Amino acid sequence: MPYLPTSVPGPKIDDVNAPFWEHCRAQRLTFQQCAGCSHLIHPPLPVCPRCQSVERQWREAPYTALVFSFVWVHTAAHDSVVAALPYNVVLVEFPALAGVRLVSNVVNVSPGQLAIGDRLTLLWEEGDGGQWLPRFRKEAPT
Repeated sequence: MPYLPTSVPGPKIDDVNAPFWEHCRAQRLTFQQCAGCSHLIHPPLPVCPRCQSVERQWREAPYTALVFSFVWVHTAAHDSVVAALPYNVVLVEFPALAGVRLVSNVVNVSPGQLAIGDRLTLLWEEGDGGQWLPRFRKEAPT
């Protein structure tokens, strides 16, 4: 069972972010990287904010991340999430990819079980229209 209902509207895909979502369809998490200065960019942009290059490449993300920030949502912003309340929205960071953060969810926790710095592992869930979405699972303490 997916973390959020599949009736939640999917991402708005455009020319700039299409490669990111195509990679997600293949269950590969990648981030845009400037081919000119190697700056990592997320969300994808048409021009590198550091050097203004329009040349890009895509860098594979590690399957482990850390909780940078999070919130538990208790009020539905869309009718499709009412049954999922409360749910978390998490900003994850990838220590191996300096400066890259991704908004997602942690699927195996309840309120009170999530903390900044928790180690996470990437997993994939099928969303609206067959689009695969990156989600995370909290790792057991070592």
